[in-house]
Amino acid sequence: MLSIVSYQCFSQSVINNYVDENKEFAVDLMNQHHVPASIILAVAIHESAAGTSKIARYLNNHFGIKGHNSNTQIRSSYKDYNGPKDSYLDFVDKLQTRSKYKILFDKYSQYEYKQWAYGIQRGGYAASKTWAAQVIAIIKKYQLYNYDNRPDDYIETVLPSATVVKTTVKKTYTVKGGDTLGVIAKKYHTTVKNLMQKNNLKSTVLQIGQKLKI
Repeated sequence: MLSIVSYQCFSQSVINNYVDENKEFAVDLMNQHHVPASIILAVAIHESAAGTSKIARYLNNHFGIKGHNSNTQIRSSYKDYNGPKDSYLDFVDKLQTRSKYKILFDKYSQYEYKQWAYGIQRGGYAASKTWAAQVIAIIKKYQLYNYDNRPDDYIETVLPSATVVKTTVKKTYTVKGGDTLGVIAKKYHTTVKNLMQKNNLKSTVLQIGQKLKI
């Protein structure tokens, strides 16, 4: 599920107007079903380009949900709805009824929008690997977390950054005819002494085909 037109193409006033039109319903859905209102609004903004995409205008589809439609104005693989609110209701229903998303309700509160975004992405909602980060960026930019009814003393959880694991590749060299430790040491910018220590050599005499740690 991907936005048809980027929400970034539009002015802040367009998005603010979209939020103003839909925030009350998003909060109502949050209060009833415990999905963060910020997530509901941000996903809708992302997937419908703040209500300006074709599928939003012709199909009332604000969440990029695919399915049957009976619309004769456009040909599309996206589902159609009687109105935008039906699209909102279907999005929440998908989260509640599909096993890959249901776990989020037990695992996270309605205040943890970052965890919800990444959880929805892990569930396969969108193919893009940056989908969750884009949704979170929308929430932050337009301060949509203000609609999540957070307590005044709420402290936002800081998600751990991805850990980069460095792996050391061990190099080996196969001795060829005419090789000496001096030649090999010069080639790999090391010393004869270092090569002898690394390979537990008692003599500088080498055998063709011998493997040396570099």
